[in-house]
Amino acid sequence: MSIRISNEKIKKKSLWARFHIDPFFMFTIIILLIYGSIIVWSASGQDIYTIERKLSQVIIGLITMIILAQLPPKIYEISAYYLYLICVILLVIVDIYGQVSKGSQRWLDLGILRFQPSEIAKIAVPLTVTRFIHSDFHKLNFQKIFVALIFILIPTILIAIQPDLGTSILVAISGLIVLFISGIDWKFIFISLLLIILLSPIIWLCLMQDYQKERIMMLFNPNSDPLGAGYHIMQSKIAIGSGGMYGKGLLEGTQSQLNFLPERHTDFIFAVLAEELGLMGIGILFLLYLVLIIRGLMLALRAPNSFGCIIISTFMLILFIYVIINVSMVSGVLPVVGVPLPMVSYGGSSLIVLLAGFGIMMSIDTHRKT
Repeated sequence: MSIRISNEKIKKKSLWARFHIDPFFMFTIIILLIYGSIIVWSASGQDIYTIERKLSQVIIGLITMIILAQLPPKIYEISAYYLYLICVILLVIVDIYGQVSKGSQRWLDLGILRFQPSEIAKIAVPLTVTRFIHSDFHKLNFQKIFVALIFILIPTILIAIQPDLGTSILVAISGLIVLFISGIDWKFIFISLLLIILLSPIIWLCLMQDYQKERIMMLFNPNSDPLGAGYHIMQSKIAIGSGGMYGKGLLEGTQSQLNFLPERHTDFIFAVLAEELGLMGIGILFLLYLVLIIRGLMLALRAPNSFGCIIISTFMLILFIYVIINVSMVSGVLPVVGVPLPMVSYGGSSLIVLLAGFGIMMSIDTHRKT
């Protein structure tokens, strides 16, 4: 009897291994996607078209994740530079010929496909920087760090001029995290922070758009323009504060259902969650994120080489930073920079790229014995 049960367990494990899927990681992702889809259903005002699009994005993302999990990690290491080059070319094309939406030129419309090339940079940059430094990351010198920073800087600038401040910051962070995890000397970190501080006046005067400056100023006093630049933050704070412990109930949020809250199914969906499901709903979401990140870091610890360890750790830290930035932005702690809440906000490009990253992670983990 015990032998038969043991054999059945082996078969089940071999089935997951055959498809290169970590079952616990996959299950947590699916639960998060279901939870996010429910919130989008409510935030969109139960719009059938929106939820159909959301579900199609989830399906495409999961298929992409499973397909990428089948590829050996060596392929990602070898193709990192090619992916980076393609990404930079697409960013140049979108800066010249991209579709303009809401004052920003971020999209490439190919007729049957409309996507943001800047999202690809979130994978291409960390893969490329890791590929460049991982062979001798214990011996990082100034030359290596300088070249790595160039790899980070090119797509960051191309994205910033679209303009897309939020994504450009996230892309830069994704590359800098690789350097940090790789053991960069603290003196380089302090020098970099000093340079950022010294260059901040130039960035403010020459590189930032007027609306971006306005968002930063509204962070300190949103009441100065409650019907204009401060409207987003004020309505979001009202929604979050009114949720209480248990919320007003799904589909019952007044700020979201009565259209007081702008961008409620995209960037500000966290405010909808807080208003309708309260602190309990927020706690469930944070718990799911925590479980996913801890499992991801466990995969990083058992990665077969430095390349795999750095990539998985980077992707998990990026996920953590995305969550922190979005929640802080919606809560009025950080300026509004247009960062979606991972796996919850409506948005195809960001979701598919995020799930693609999870596929690469599972590829690294499940191929470690092959």
